[in-house]
Amino acid sequence: VKFNNCAGNKGVRYETNSLDFKVRADGTMYAAHQLQMPSKQLILMVTAWDPQTLGRWEAIVRFLVAEKSQHNGHKAKGRKAVPGELAPQQSDTLLPWRQHQSANGLRRQKRDWVIPPINVPENSRGPFPQQLVRIRSDKDKEIHIRYSITGVGADQPPMEVFSIDPVSGRMYVTRPMDREERASYHLRAHAVDMNGNKVENPIDLYIYVIDMNDNRPEFINQVYNGSVDEGSKPGTYVMTVTANDADDSTTANGMVRYRIVTQTPQSPSQNMFTINSETGDIVTVAAGLDREKVQQYIVIVQATDMEGNLNYGLSNTATAIITVTDVNDNPPEFTTSTYSGEVPENRVEVVVANLTVMDRDQPHSPNWNAIYRIISGDPSGHFTIRTDPVTNEGMVTVVKAVDYEMNRAFMLTVMVSNQAPLASGIQMSFQSTAGVTISVTDVNEAPYFPTNHKLIRLEEGVPTGTVLTTFSAVDPDRFMQQAVRYSKLSDPANWLNINATNGQITTAAVLDRESDYIKNNVYEATFLAADNGIPPASGTGTLQIYLIDINDNAPELLPKEAQICEKPNLNVINITAADADIDPNVGPFVFELPSVPSAVRKNWTITRLNGDYAQLSLRIMYLEAGVYDVPIIVTDSGNPPLYNTSLIKVKVCPCDENGDCTTIGAVAAAGLGTGAIIAILICIIILLTMVLLFVVWMKRREKERHTKQLLIDPEDDVRDNILKYDEEGGGEEDQDYDLSQLQQPETMDHVLNKTPGVRRVDERPIGADPQYPVRPVIPHPGDIGDFINEGLRAADNDPTAPPYDSLLVFDYEGSGSTAGSVSSLNSSSSGDQDYDYLNDWGPRFKKLADMYGGGEED
Repeated sequence: VKFNNCAGNKGVRYETNSLDFKVRADGTMYAAHQLQMPSKQLILMVTAWDPQTLGRWEAIVRFLVAEKSQHNGHKAKGRKAVPGELAPQQSDTLLPWRQHQSANGLRRQKRDWVIPPINVPENSRGPFPQQLVRIRSDKDKEIHIRYSITGVGADQPPMEVFSIDPVSGRMYVTRPMDREERASYHLRAHAVDMNGNKVENPIDLYIYVIDMNDNRPEFINQVYNGSVDEGSKPGTYVMTVTANDADDSTTANGMVRYRIVTQTPQSPSQNMFTINSETGDIVTVAAGLDREKVQQYIVIVQATDMEGNLNYGLSNTATAIITVTDVNDNPPEFTTSTYSGEVPENRVEVVVANLTVMDRDQPHSPNWNAIYRIISGDPSGHFTIRTDPVTNEGMVTVVKAVDYEMNRAFMLTVMVSNQAPLASGIQMSFQSTAGVTISVTDVNEAPYFPTNHKLIRLEEGVPTGTVLTTFSAVDPDRFMQQAVRYSKLSDPANWLNINATNGQITTAAVLDRESDYIKNNVYEATFLAADNGIPPASGTGTLQIYLIDINDNAPELLPKEAQICEKPNLNVINITAADADIDPNVGPFVFELPSVPSAVRKNWTITRLNGDYAQLSLRIMYLEAGVYDVPIIVTDSGNPPLYNTSLIKVKVCPCDENGDCTTIGAVAAAGLGTGAIIAILICIIILLTMVLLFVVWMKRREKERHTKQLLIDPEDDVRDNILKYDEEGGGEEDQDYDLSQLQQPETMDHVLNKTPGVRRVDERPIGADPQYPVRPVIPHPGDIGDFINEGLRAADNDPTAPPYDSLLVFDYEGSGSTAGSVSSLNSSSSGDQDYDYLNDWGPRFKKLADMYGGGEED
């Protein structure tokens, strides 16, 4: 291979994409070791690269493999084997089984032949069946032999592609072959005698289908999409198109070559692209790609087999759409060199000017999106420029309020650029900068208090009309002649006044630190300052007054009530004081008893514990139980000190051994005499007696109610009457039913004539009525339960009484039935069964227990 890097080829090295071949420094290619070439041609990629400049160049080298002459077939002892070519032969008979004779004339040692492949061209026109070869064994002279073939294409799908004459051994193909469907077949030939016994070992037959150029190249896609940057250099890779040919790729039938047929548009050149004929790689071949002029190329690519021979090869076409992608080769430019805007003072988030630019790059891409910067004219950062995402305009926006009194105008210098950096070699345009003039308009601004919140300190209790301070405001509109007026906005306690002209604040009432309006010793008021501009504007200011405490509150004694035993030395009363003032106008407190009345100091004494607490106790040995008002003088430590005489209610009562007041003693201490206590106890006893009587009366009434339910009127007994709830006829007189017909429909003769021992249990038996206990005319309520229980026992013990608590005759169906009562059926069970357990079931089953259980009565 020959290569020239235009620099003397110093240090250039060569490489290949195959480990089997190498390239010397002089460009000579050689095989690295002995090779067996599998195909008729070999394609390699040779790369030359310069280690200093890191440049790389590539070239494709194709080798054609020369074929050596080969001898197919074998000859031995008058036998000859002919390769399986379909061309006419003088002898097409194969002897795969041959035998050798030894010197003494005996035949032995059998050896199988290796049969050469049989080649069959695809798409043969016949006629079919078409003979391929004849197979026979030399034993057919001695015995009759039958031949057969097995394998895919014979007895396996696809079936019967090949057949063989079992007698002659001639093998046929029965239909045209398709190499793209199946390229080869592997069959086995068998030879057996007439009895099916194997005469020879099976022989392998390989049949290859010879390829014909019957398939066009087919592109993987009919439309290919690729892209290339505008301004790309020649040789820039764009895309790869691929076509596949179903024919044999090792022959010219399957070797595809590519070429470009047409290019649309043919601007700036009709040959902007070229294609690698073997790989299908499309690369640029000319410079001048410009997206702003041509955004897309449509290239028709043709693929031809037979190595691109248009006379013999089959062709197909596909479309390659090449999009020229944008690069930032056009800087943004302002449409004018100066812009202007206007903004009122003290306004923010206001757009004051729109900056328009022009960029020929692809819209809404990083190469087109504009970024604006303020280069100069705004050192305080009052403005910023935001980009409109739709129009790409720059919106000059106020982000920090401007003051007309400080700056009446701004001169800004702005610059525009793109999100993406400019392409290599592209310089910024002088039209990428512009000037912006912004005028500030004056508006009426509200007055403001320079010291807000203002804090002053003074003692509480200053007299009304005292001047506290001057709380004045400043009007920022220096170029407007305006007057400021003051007023109160918030004064919770209404303690202050303000001069409307100069803002002087005076007291309207006495300021009290202990007031509920004071929070943490601070009183807070809000004032309003308003000008007379058009429109008027106002500002607020807060005045905080810290009140210093004075001793203006006397202490109060705590607690107000207490309890003590009538005898001293058992318990004492702990007392303290509360003062609304704060330190130093509070404790330590002084507790003392007044001298008047004299009984106070005679009966009581105070012992000091500390500065805040003292103890009150009895001075005498015994004091009668009762409630006593004890005056105590409490003095604080203020300057001057304040004192207060407070009364404490002390309950003196008898106490137990633990020093606790007894119940009676507590009542006595409350001021109740012995008569009052006795009266209270009598009332409690009367109340308890009334509650007990009420409970007894309620229980008696409940018992009488149950008694009345048991003594129900027979006319109301539902067991002897048929009640109709929806009768719309007359009253009780229309319901004169004769229930005797239901119980005794006919005379009692049929009952009297019955055989003894046979009777109906639903009829009243004939015999003496049972004797029930006589019910008193006026029963005592306490005897009702006993009366019912005695009647129930008599009814249960009467053997002639069926359960008359239910009516068993439900309807009358006439007389003279030929069938007797089911009661006449005799029991067929044996008498060995024990029925004594019926005695445990209660009086209801006593009758059965007596009949079957061996009781006293039969």
